[in-house]
Amino acid sequence: MPVDSTASVLAVRPEVARVARRGAVLALLLVLFAAAAPLAHAQTASLRGFVRDASSGEALDGATVVLVAEDGRVTGGTADGDGFFAVLRIAAGGYGVRVSYLGYEMRRDTLVVRAGEDITRVYELRPSDLEGQEVTVSAEGTGAASLGTVGLDVVRPADIERLPTPGVSADLVAYVSTQPGVVVQGDRGGQLFVRGGTPSQNLVLIDGIPLLQPFHLIGFYSAFPVDILASADFYAGGFGARYGGRISSVLDVKARTGNKRRFEGSVSAGPFLVTAALEGPIVPGKVSFLFSDRESIIESVAPRLFDRNLPYRFYDRFGKIAADLGTRTSATATLMQTYDRGRLSDLQSGRPVGTDEPDEHVVWRNGAYGVRLLHLPASVPVIAEVVGTLTQHENLYGEPGNEARQSSVQSINVGGSITWLYGADEVEFGFGVRNVQLDYELGGQYEGVASDVEYLTEGTLYADVALPLGATFGLKPGLRVSAFRGRSTVEPRLRAYFRPGGRRAHHQFTAAWGIYRQDLEGIADRRDAGDVFTAWIASGTGDGVPRAMHVIGGYGYKPGRQFSFEIEGYWKELDNLLAPAFSSVPRFTARLQKTDGRVLGADVKMTAERGPVFGSLAYGISQTRYRALDARRQALNGGEPYTYAPPHDRPHQVTAVVAVEVRGFQLSTQMQFGAGLPFTRSSGFDTFVLLDSLNDVRTEPGTSRVLYGSPYDARLPTYHRLDVSLERVFDLTRRTALTLQAGVTNAYDRRNLFYLDLFTLRRIDQLPLIPSAGLKLAFR
Repeated sequence: MPVDSTASVLAVRPEVARVARRGAVLALLLVLFAAAAPLAHAQTASLRGFVRDASSGEALDGATVVLVAEDGRVTGGTADGDGFFAVLRIAAGGYGVRVSYLGYEMRRDTLVVRAGEDITRVYELRPSDLEGQEVTVSAEGTGAASLGTVGLDVVRPADIERLPTPGVSADLVAYVSTQPGVVVQGDRGGQLFVRGGTPSQNLVLIDGIPLLQPFHLIGFYSAFPVDILASADFYAGGFGARYGGRISSVLDVKARTGNKRRFEGSVSAGPFLVTAALEGPIVPGKVSFLFSDRESIIESVAPRLFDRNLPYRFYDRFGKIAADLGTRTSATATLMQTYDRGRLSDLQSGRPVGTDEPDEHVVWRNGAYGVRLLHLPASVPVIAEVVGTLTQHENLYGEPGNEARQSSVQSINVGGSITWLYGADEVEFGFGVRNVQLDYELGGQYEGVASDVEYLTEGTLYADVALPLGATFGLKPGLRVSAFRGRSTVEPRLRAYFRPGGRRAHHQFTAAWGIYRQDLEGIADRRDAGDVFTAWIASGTGDGVPRAMHVIGGYGYKPGRQFSFEIEGYWKELDNLLAPAFSSVPRFTARLQKTDGRVLGADVKMTAERGPVFGSLAYGISQTRYRALDARRQALNGGEPYTYAPPHDRPHQVTAVVAVEVRGFQLSTQMQFGAGLPFTRSSGFDTFVLLDSLNDVRTEPGTSRVLYGSPYDARLPTYHRLDVSLERVFDLTRRTALTLQAGVTNAYDRRNLFYLDLFTLRRIDQLPLIPSAGLKLAFR
């Protein structure tokens, strides 16, 4: 449904005015900083530019640029997802430059630097089998995530490809779901809970475009296959002011730009889906395209392979055009479409073949479209970025063509940022304006919330400042100011790090604190694990918007590439959440209530790599508690709010991964263990007579019903599962390769509980032992 443009334009002005007033102090501070900075900048110089693959023209995310002065002093920087790097505060003089990336030949250069000079270079590296040439430097100042990386995990394609996946289509969700602070309720439903938060509290972006439900019904897959992935920043908490509108986590995905030199492609097939991908130049060396299409086949394959109905249909389609408009300017256009449909009875049961099922289904669709422009002005050390996006989402629930419940969202976003690079300091200042249309019909699912069409406008200003205070200590304060629905919010953030011994130290201490608020809220009936319908409504329709405070502290030890150890402790306070009110008898409608929450936990992760062997071990311990502000329940509880563990509270979970390469084969194993999730026990039965007419209670037999005890006061059985895969790549010719894969999901056929029906107490298990095989043919 199109957005009412006239209403939107009229609404923009007062909201932006409110943001401007609240951001006046912030803007003034930035102006003063910018006015003072050129004086300091005039005493030193800077080197900026891009690092790219010479064979494809793609950005080399993580490449290092090292400058060695004539007196032996070393400084440097690291390239980000666009391949952009910046080496700042360079004293005048002569330098040798070394540009390196794992698996590429080192590029050498020389520079003669004059005070106040801004130098721009584009370095292209050629692939090489000599991996030992890589130089690693720990440097600040090239991107928002380079300082105080508490809560952040940077995911590369190689990290994902180590994990076993049914078939040969590796996927980002396979990695994210193994992280210690992430809870997955089942292998169906596409729901991720991060450090006590709910799925609707996670912000997911693809090239800056938000996606509301990017995970497929089959839990092995998301909208992000590894073939399109350059990197992904996964913030489990403590993220900076650049990100807003969500209170739990951020998954910021950067897609590849495609090969600008030659055509490449692949086709693959496995038991769950088939995939095709193609990329290549439109204008050689300047403009490229990348296209990917994945289509599920499990609906037709499952009855023959597993003797089980799994009528799930899903796909994801991705396209991107990237253009280099000179050495200082680049532009991209991105589109993504996803679709999921599953029959409700089979989502909850996976019944044997031949069983007659009702024809209800759940459907969700995503559309994401965006353009992005990145520019480096010639005379000042600035990075300028402009982004425009369109997001569409639809969720349906019920009989096909006559769904009882539906929710749709359409969002138009325009924003930009300017990052000043002065000395060792970095200031990112950004803005955004968003128009949102919400349309929902809930079919009596929730009391007091039936149907509506809402139009919202939000204006935002933010600033992140990176302040290295010497070689060992640094701060990154941030502030986000937003206005929507007639109210303004101010969200301060702060991140810090301490590296004993300076930049080359093996130890790092990190911390983060921040206030986060949510403008759109997804409501879902978590009483029923099989209910994957989420309705999006405007926050603040009650007494306030959802709010969270994050407090995180961490320690990391990394003596080299072969070993790392990280531990993070976190504390989250949650306010103004909407949750279904508890009832002692089954109800087909839910009354929403305001709920507060508290999350305490710690994540521990170790990785080790030696030669062909890689291993990782992750452990998460946490406690999530909600405090319901329900007047009816409080009356039974002596006037005090009652506290309970929500159905996604998993106090302990462990994930172990081992990957070994032997004689061209890669063997991958993954073991997961999780403590049981909370559920509500039955406490007895009674019989009632519905008094909707004159009934003779002496003869009316009544209806039996189950009565429930206290909410979520029991635990389901523990969850554990072993997955194994074996893969081998065969080079057929110099430009073609064939990948063969075989694997087993749930190798020892553990009966893991997926869902316990609260009305019938019927047990529904997750997927059983599933053997798989896949092949992939690629040309380059």
